[in-house]
Amino acid sequence: MDAVLAETSIGITELKKNPSAVIRDAGTDAVVVLNHNKPSAYLVPASTYEALMDVIDDLQLLPVVQQRIAAWQAKPEDVIELSRQELERIARTPAKRATKSSSKTTAKILKK
Repeated sequence: MDAVLAETSIGITELKKNPSAVIRDAGTDAVVVLNHNKPSAYLVPASTYEALMDVIDDLQLLPVVQQRIAAWQAKPEDVIELSRQELERIARTPAKRATKSSSKTTAKILKK
């Protein structure tokens, strides 16, 4: 049997009758939609979905972070020291309007 990962469930036929009420009644909870008593979909609040996408993005960046840490440990002399204010300034600089020096600094920070 498939695992049901929500406390609230609804049959797909019931969902079709009044989807707005189901979403409203669920509030901040997920609702599993059953089709022939098997989970076929989950309804989750937009904020929950957005948080999940953020977690997935972070997990996808993990190998890059690990690679860069390993490169830094192998060659600590290549480290460029920047203050938090300098990093914030670089982050706020749009890519199109970046000056030559800030583009070079960004490239140095991001190099392997």
